Amino acid sequence: MNNSNENDVNRLLLQKKDGPGAKEIAEAGEYCRGYMDFLDSAKNEREAVSAAISMAEKNGFAPWKEGSEFGRGNKVYAGRFGKALLLAVRGRRPLAEGFSIIAAHIDSPRLDLKMKPLYEDKGLAFFDTHYYGGIKNYQWTGMPLALHGHIVRKDGKGIRVAIGEDPGDPVFFIADLLPHLAKRQMEKPGKELVEAESLDILAGLYPYQGGKEEGAVKLNILRLLHEKYGITEEDLISAELQAVPAFKARDLGLDRSMVGAYGHDDKVCSYPALTSLFSLNEPEFSACVVLADKEETGSWGIGGMRSEFFKGFIAGLAEAEGKGSSNAINMALANSFCLSADVNTAFNPLYSEVFDPHGEADIGGGVVLFRYWGRGGKENTNDANAEAVSALRKILDEGGIRWQTGEGGRVDAEESGTLSKFFAGFNIPTVDLGVPLLSMHSPFEAAAKTDVLQAHRAFAAFFNRRQ
Repeated sequence: MNNSNENDVNRLLLQKKDGPGAKEIAEAGEYCRGYMDFLDSAKNEREAVSAAISMAEKNGFAPWKEGSEFGRGNKVYAGRFGKALLLAVRGRRPLAEGFSIIAAHIDSPRLDLKMKPLYEDKGLAFFDTHYYGGIKNYQWTGMPLALHGHIVRKDGKGIRVAIGEDPGDPVFFIADLLPHLAKRQMEKPGKELVEAESLDILAGLYPYQGGKEEGAVKLNILRLLHEKYGITEEDLISAELQAVPAFKARDLGLDRSMVGAYGHDDKVCSYPALTSLFSLNEPEFSACVVLADKEETGSWGIGGMRSEFFKGFIAGLAEAEGKGSSNAINMALANSFCLSADVNTAFNPLYSEVFDPHGEADIGGGVVLFRYWGRGGKENTNDANAEAVSALRKILDEGGIRWQTGEGGRVDAEESGTLSKFFAGFNIPTVDLGVPLLSMHSPFEAAAKTDVLQAHRAFAAFFNRRQ
């Protein structure tokens, strides 16, 4: 090939980014130690908010109070019922010129306990559950589960629950049907292998004070809960209790190239969003991280992006600048730029038939830029405008970020959504950028360590943009 042809190849074709070198691999391993600690301490949204606030305060952030000053370099945060969090760093430009926003979600698929969860059947006590988010039911049987959550008693006292994480704790599980008796079960479609109403968690079998009367096992479980937490059965009505995998995040692969864990979706983007924000002092544009709840169930609820908590926070900051008019707030939103930091699926060669062979992201290939997701004819998607995508490409390339694009599966094989459409609804140009995963929405997902590090670097480059 002559030099002219070689120049045309380099100039005209989309060039594949070089893989990670030894230095990046070492840095990724070090960075992911902190990420794995975060995963272990943040198995639900309340724990994620608590962990994020602890990190923020160590990095100079203070609670935001209405009417407070928001001057250059100020670092503030504001929570919403302990289930969503907003953090901001004041930049050099006026707020009316817009924010750099990174929005991720901190909820993950799991099993929620029902309002009247505890029952007894044939001498066994069970917790009745209602699954949360998109799961494959059969993946949640026959594995150790931990119980996490928050109970608020009638007197208003809040109680944190975490059973099954410490080495001395008991764990829970869902008993599946043994293969010897599962002939009919195994003939069912995968979605019906384990019915949703069969996802009930075994809680115990000892009766209260050695009694044998019906209900004694349930009563004994209530006794144990009362001794540990001071609650009654009625208190379970005002409780948010979730069953999640009991295992911790682990190095995955003989080469330790990946992190295997529950909850990568979407803490694998939430954590780099936080660390990149903490690296700022006084950026050009004010920077904001949004950690939202309820993305997995449509973003409804008090901490979901369909609520007004984000816009109210921006309005409060604008008022602190002395320009709290509706027009100034609308200008601040319209002049902002948002990254919807969410995961995308990595190509899995074991199931190649559901992927687009020309356009999928690779695990280990860097962060994934995707303009749209959704279902069918691009329903339920943002479909980012070309100008925003071009601006993001420039930021990533100038920052030396390894990035790729992803389709998320063949047309009509996919059905998903992210937070991007909600920020577009605030009149903010928004593009999706995140980490590719294998086995997404399963109890044990995989992410490449170098991709997690690239997410941190990409988000830092975005926050340090100058136009």
